[in-house]
Amino acid sequence: MKDISGQVIWITGASSGIGEALSYAFAKRGCRLILSARDESELRRVQEGCSAPGQMGLLPLDLSDPDKMPSLAERAIAIFGQVDMLVNNAGISQRSLIRDTGMAVYKKLMDINYLGTIGLTKALLPHFITRQRGHFVTVTSLMGIFGSPYRSGYCAAKHALHGFFDVLRMEHQEDGIAVTLICPGFVNTAIAKNALTGDGSAKRTNDALTEAGMDPHDFARQALRAIDRKKFEAYIGGREVAGAYLKRFFPRLLHRVILKSKVV
Repeated sequence: MKDISGQVIWITGASSGIGEALSYAFAKRGCRLILSARDESELRRVQEGCSAPGQMGLLPLDLSDPDKMPSLAERAIAIFGQVDMLVNNAGISQRSLIRDTGMAVYKKLMDINYLGTIGLTKALLPHFITRQRGHFVTVTSLMGIFGSPYRSGYCAAKHALHGFFDVLRMEHQEDGIAVTLICPGFVNTAIAKNALTGDGSAKRTNDALTEAGMDPHDFARQALRAIDRKKFEAYIGGREVAGAYLKRFFPRLLHRVILKSKVV
């Protein structure tokens, strides 16, 4: 296992779910953390639950405003004098049919999940280039590999992240910059409850498959193994992981399997 003790890890979406679990896992490895999310009170709760809470800073962040990302990156760097890894985890999901989904919902999904994420990444990129090292870890989704009904805008944004970060890896490999895409399947978090419906309101109820999904702490342990190895992509979940391979080799079979599944 790679020794990342002392590294500065900046985690977005750190106030709940996967981001919270990753915060605890990195803290146990002796990392210094910068925790970001919209709700500062929830960030403080996560901070207090971490080992060595004094070895972390809190930086409230809203990905829906990409223009603020350069100043936020400067503030993040100032906390410990450096950032070694950015974990792009923050985002929002969707549960609505295409015919019922307003364009404002699609715009919000792209603004937060895609444009906000690449805005923050671009803001931190010069720091990594100057230091000739750094690691971008982006939590996308298996939905960034294949699609599913009721998630058209979410899938589109996650597919876009794969395209962007694949190119970033190519362009900056010689700068010592690594890129890892973490693709979760079903993880038992509040992502479905917070998902946008067609009119932009929150779904407020969980999905059966999400509720039966992987424990976030188990997910975090597997994600850290992939991060340690600087894997290009890691698919983490249950049987749904097979969809990534079916998409590549048997797309018609995957189509039939998904249509038979209870996806909401």
